[in-house]
Amino acid sequence: MSAFMDKDFLLDTDVAQRLYHDVAATLPIIDYHSHLIPREIAGRRRFANLAELWLGGDHYKWRLMRSCGITEDFITGDRPVRQKFDAFCRILPLAIGNPIFHWSHLELRRLFGIDLPINARNADAIWEQANARLAHMDTWSFLEQARVDIACTTDDPADDLAEHRAIGASALKTRVIPAYRPDSAMAINAPGFPAYLEKLGSRIGVPIASFAALIDALIDRIDTFDAAGARISDHAIDVPLADVIPATDVAERLFAKRMRGEALSPAEIGEYHSVMLDRLGRAYAERNWAMCLHIGALRDVNTRMVGRIGQATGYDSIADHSYAKGLAALLDSMERDDQLPKTMLFCLNPAMNEVLGAMIGNFQTGPVKGKIQYGPAWWFNDHKEGNLEQFVTLANLGALGTSVGMVTDSRSFASYPRHEYYRRLLCRQLGRWVQDGEYPDDSEALDTIVRGICHQNARDYFGF
Repeated sequence: MSAFMDKDFLLDTDVAQRLYHDVAATLPIIDYHSHLIPREIAGRRRFANLAELWLGGDHYKWRLMRSCGITEDFITGDRPVRQKFDAFCRILPLAIGNPIFHWSHLELRRLFGIDLPINARNADAIWEQANARLAHMDTWSFLEQARVDIACTTDDPADDLAEHRAIGASALKTRVIPAYRPDSAMAINAPGFPAYLEKLGSRIGVPIASFAALIDALIDRIDTFDAAGARISDHAIDVPLADVIPATDVAERLFAKRMRGEALSPAEIGEYHSVMLDRLGRAYAERNWAMCLHIGALRDVNTRMVGRIGQATGYDSIADHSYAKGLAALLDSMERDDQLPKTMLFCLNPAMNEVLGAMIGNFQTGPVKGKIQYGPAWWFNDHKEGNLEQFVTLANLGALGTSVGMVTDSRSFASYPRHEYYRRLLCRQLGRWVQDGEYPDDSEALDTIVRGICHQNARDYFGF
């Protein structure tokens, strides 16, 4: 029996242990999708205590605490931070098998050198020891200690990127790059959509009164982001896309309908999104960007609690729509004109793993290795079985060795040990294939695969 999360945690073969300790563990991190706040990096934010670092804004932990019977005043409410921390420590032992249990212990060890199990008995010692270390740490400390080579934030087209310019001129070793996230331009039914158009128009100095003007404004900002080093866009696809890409005049009609104050139906939103993604995708291809599509979230479903404490507070779920036909139509529309950008497909519904695994093979073209990527296990799938299943699905239907690897997809500066968790699982899977006689014990070939997935493929794919 292995000791709790020892040095060979998750590594159950000799090959896995060698691949992790000698290869994977030594590689710096390229985190090409995160929700870190550039202002907090530029300002070298410090955290007053471990509760602020761990529980502030972390809806993963909030959902777990709710599941364990913790009332909201100890989660997002006004209880003292020490009481919130104690509540988290008290319930974490109940989370056996949950990735948050493993992530939290890895964070405690890697960031603070604390090996204690997280529970009510150890809460005092953990609080005191971690806070003593935190007093000498800031956001730069977390990035540099984790050996983050490149970190991409998610930035709205209307952002002025001033914080990115400040970071770029600083002595921070990590290269922090904006990623283009035009969700507000896609959220046509949102109450704030007209106000957002005013904000974006103000940024470029041109009023936005039509769909064509909106696309022009977004492409103008793509060029600004490109000059700032951006190489990635990101889009949330929460409704099925149209089975056939509509003409631009359809999008103009839908835009005008919304500006008259009328709401669009889900099918009309899908049409609007399809036209927008088709137009923007071609712009990304011209600039050799990668387009990331995050598919299948069902957001803010608990309307009472969302109304009480706000959006993005842990009340999202997995949608079970069929996205395949509309996604194929979008990719094919751009491919017909040889204007399909490098594209990454993420889906929140694990029932669509094989759908995406098969879809990427339809649009692969050289010379880019893995031009269409089946993205790593995302959000509700980012756990041990979800990551292992992602490896197996990509191996079954594509080429695992072309994967660009893991992302944190996190707002927390403490979350980088998730890359360690992913790398251990990758080495575990490779080791099992070797142990079962399904792949030769070829150190050179295996090392190349691990280096690629954990670091080099992302650097090559995104052109960092």
